[in-house]
Amino acid sequence: IIVRSSDTDLTPFDVGAYASSTTYISGAAVKKCAEKVREQILEVASKMLHSEIENLILDNSKVVDLKTKKSVSFEEIALYSLYQQDQFNIQATASHFATESPPPFIAQFAEVEVDIKTGRVYVTKFVSAVDCGQAINPILVEGQVEGAVVNGISYALWEDYLFDSNGKMLNPNFWDYKIFTAKDIPEIKTIIVNSFEETGPFGAKSVAEVAMNGPLPAIANAIYDAVGIRLYEPPFTPEKVWRKIKEEGLV
Repeated sequence: IIVRSSDTDLTPFDVGAYASSTTYISGAAVKKCAEKVREQILEVASKMLHSEIENLILDNSKVVDLKTKKSVSFEEIALYSLYQQDQFNIQATASHFATESPPPFIAQFAEVEVDIKTGRVYVTKFVSAVDCGQAINPILVEGQVEGAVVNGISYALWEDYLFDSNGKMLNPNFWDYKIFTAKDIPEIKTIIVNSFEETGPFGAKSVAEVAMNGPLPAIANAIYDAVGIRLYEPPFTPEKVWRKIKEEGLV
């Protein structure tokens, strides 16, 4: 078995990777599969309860007959199907090919303090308002957004790739390549703005990488608002900020 990966000559068209779409794409396949399993569960339960399928509902890991109020648990259904009825194991497979790729949207705000004597920039608070469709697991959404925000802030203020004339990286370790650590993380607030994406499972769409896009320009604008200098080349190191402040005659 040979798996071809990431070769545009061999693999089908893809709209691109710009946000974590696992829930949007794989979640749709899981939903299809779960619906197939649901049909099988109801079919077996109808035989056990001697009921019409249209009278049955799934409720709290059991199937309930709305007319007779009788019920049977998923465990009983599985055992009956496998060991008493036809030795049929309730299972299903499904796949999903996404024909659309609805983008997430985000608005981000940075609050900074600038030490005009040293050029050091401190991000004191960062707020993101994100539309990722219907947030199926809000805690995970917040975690993905916050992780991306920290990555974006780190890129804006510290991270710098250095190469020699031969293209060899000069700072290939975390001693020389500076990144944000837990103690550097500012106050971060994530606001989930729920919408409903018709093509997604339960109205969900993608999230995550989109939150990396805003920190750099937001911080650059906040620095301008604080001390009146425009910076276009990250990272916004103390030296760069101090030199720009001096050039503008602000100190």
